[in-house]
Amino acid sequence: MKSLISLALLMPAVTFAATSFDGTWRLKLESMQFSGAPDKYEISNGNYTCGSCAPAFTVKADGADQATPVHTGRDHLAVKVVSATVVELSNKVGGKVTATDTVTVSADGSKLTVKSVDYTGPKPVTFVATEKRVAPAPKGAHAISGSWMTDSVPEVSEAGRVMVVQSTPNGLKYTQNGRTTDVKFDGKEYAVQNDPSHALVTMKKIGERQIEERRKTEGKIYDVVMWTMAADGKSIAMVDEDPVHGTKVSFVMEKQP
Repeated sequence: MKSLISLALLMPAVTFAATSFDGTWRLKLESMQFSGAPDKYEISNGNYTCGSCAPAFTVKADGADQATPVHTGRDHLAVKVVSATVVELSNKVGGKVTATDTVTVSADGSKLTVKSVDYTGPKPVTFVATEKRVAPAPKGAHAISGSWMTDSVPEVSEAGRVMVVQSTPNGLKYTQNGRTTDVKFDGKEYAVQNDPSHALVTMKKIGERQIEERRKTEGKIYDVVMWTMAADGKSIAMVDEDPVHGTKVSFVMEKQP
């Protein structure tokens, strides 16, 4: 009896034992790589078209709020043409701004720089991305028009770079900018806490150093993320595939002291 009691007392410690995934992790910006379908934009005849959005849509580019297909973080969009090389976009949900973008095309038309602010978390997340042209603009269209492939993200504010991970009984919990994902490795869907997009997440443990995460919004899987822990436990390689848009981004999270 005494030995059974001792074993029972030890079980919580085993159940809640930390794994190599536990800790604070920070995005390594220079590790980011992008592939898949390009972004497609066009401004012509007073209209803005997002050809790579799912679904694609067209609205007036007159600076006023225009209704769009309801999507995560957007039910209205305002597109303002500032100059021949600069466009501003403002996404809204229920009249509240969720994200803003200032898009600038280089003088030679080969590069696009996007300065963005995401307001959907407790702290605004600012970031800068660059895209290279992969298809020309239609004749007479604004310089932003054409097809573009993201090639770097040189700046992201700290709120968007840090992830805190904690092991749970047969599961994992991680928090990023006030949003908490608390999931069991049982194939069931779990709602992300404090997430305005109401994402549902499932996780599957592939091995001691690998996890597959699937994230669903609006009834569709938008992200299939493979987490692979390095043998030394100092970094996590992430590969995020978006089957809806046909894109893939890979990056590394580095463990913090």
